Amino acid sequence: MARRLSVEKAIRVLREVEVLQSQGSTIGDACRKVGVTEHSYYRWKKEYGRLSVDQARRLKELESENARLKKLVADLSLDNAILREAASGNS
Repeated sequence: MARRLSVEKAIRVLREVEVLQSQGSTIGDACRKVGVTEHSYYRWKKEYGRLSVDQARRLKELESENARLKKLVADLSLDNAILREAASGNS
């Protein structure tokens, strides 16, 4: 069963692997020591590699807000279309 780590924990794992690498471990060995697969490590590195924990937290907040706003726009567009259709039927 796959477990999902929070963004903050993923970034901490990335930093731990970097420290172990600087001490001479290979990426594979470092990933095993911290308990993640290499696939997860590379995926997280691609997505969060240059972010600090605070930046990643802010990114997730903005993504959540963006999704909420997109849903709101979609709902309002649907309401607008319904009102236009009802108004054209009254003419």
